[in-house]
Parts: sequence; structure tokens; C-alpha cells
Amino acid sequence: MRKKVTLGLLLAFALFSISATNRNPATETGIHFFKGSYKDALIEAKKENKLIFIDAYASWCGPCKLLKQNTFTDKAVIEYFNEHFINVSVDIEKGEGPTLATRYKVTHYPTLIIADAEGKRITFTVGYIQPDDLLGFGKYGIDKAPTASN
Repeated sequence: MRKKVTLGLLLAFALFSISATNRNPATETGIHFFKGSYKDALIEAKKENKLIFIDAYASWCGPCKLLKQNTFTDKAVIEYFNEHFINVSVDIEKGEGPTLATRYKVTHYPTLIIADAEGKRITFTVGYIQPDDLLGFGKYGIDKAPTASN
């Protein structure tokens, strides 16, 4: 019995080691979210001539967690959103979150918003979405923006 347990643990460790060496660090980190205030993100968006992508979430929200785990870690999503947006993730119930919730009329979680560098909302969607749908959402926001660069 003890040999079986030891063998099982060794096998599990070996599989974990193999999968760890095959991981792509870029996809593990997910979308790069701006570190700083929303006001600073707007300044950065103006400087880089980009739109703002806002992930408005709550810490207790299951679909929000799935979005971060499954959608924000997709390689195509990471590449597209990091290239075209200043990405901001905000816990709507903490810090500057309640102010942004009022500004953008966030009532459900997650709410994903695309805004211009002035903070004007261009489009939004509510709820969990798959990577392909998020890519479509991002492209739609860029197409709808009056002065955004593609």
C-alpha cells in the first residue's frame, strides 16, 4: 500500500513538473492591468492614444473569477488587449470603485467597459464571456470609437 502511495505521489509530481515546463508565462500572467489610479490610466491612455478597457468586478463574484481565470488568460486576448487598450481592473466595492460604479452605472458583475481617454463610455457588456466574445467586444469598441487608433 505504501509503495502505491509513493508511486502515485511521484507520478503526480512528474506530471506537474512536465506541465510546468510547458507553460507559457505570457498566458499565465493574463491581461496586463494598469497599476495606479483611474485618473492616471486616463492620462496614460491619452499619452499612448489608446482606449481604456475596464473590468468592473466584485471580490465575491463567481463569474468575475471565471473571467479572470479563463478569458483574461487566453493568449489571443492577452495580445490584443495589451496592444490596443490601457486595461484597468477595479473592485467596484472598494477604493475608487464606488465612484466608477456610479459614473458608469455598474449594477451587475462583471461589467466590462470600453471608454475613451476622456473617460466617456463607448460600449459595455455584462456577465461572463468567452475569449472569442471578448475579442469581438474589444474590436467592436475600437471600431465604434471616434478617434481610437486600430
